[in-house]
Amino acid sequence: MSAVLETVYASAPIDEIIIHTLELRHAAFEGGAIRLCQGFDDIEATLEDGETATFTASGFGVSLPQRSVRGRQDLQFQLDNVTGEALHNIQAALEAGGAIQVVYRQFLESDLSAPAQPATVMTAVSVKANPASVSVIASFHDLVNKAWPNKFYTPDFAPGLKYYG
Repeated sequence: MSAVLETVYASAPIDEIIIHTLELRHAAFEGGAIRLCQGFDDIEATLEDGETATFTASGFGVSLPQRSVRGRQDLQFQLDNVTGEALHNIQAALEAGGAIQVVYRQFLESDLSAPAQPATVMTAVSVKANPASVSVIASFHDLVNKAWPNKFYTPDFAPGLKYYG
């Protein structure tokens, strides 16, 4: 977390606002991505790769993952009063299959030239959509249940093993 963002969280100055943004990516989405920002006005912000993107104003609630030693960290959010376009995109992605990638970023209203902290990239593990709302649970990779070492020593990987034993 950047020093400026830490200061904003600690002191809560009245002239500085944190803008929470979500980006949902899938090949079936029109344009490849849906970008939303929390608030009443659309914003144009520069992403970490230098690309300028427009985030559409939306009312959504975000439940950030807790910092803990649990293996799976989940970010939950819900979009209420979704338009037919958003619902159409979500349904097209569910029918097409494949993972929906979710990117969470925080920007400071005074500095939209870069995210205030590195983007958090997750994969949607649960998506529920109806004409009134879309509810998504996105997760980091599960480190606790990940195999270690992640490389399996087989004769294909280590040819000398076929002569052992």
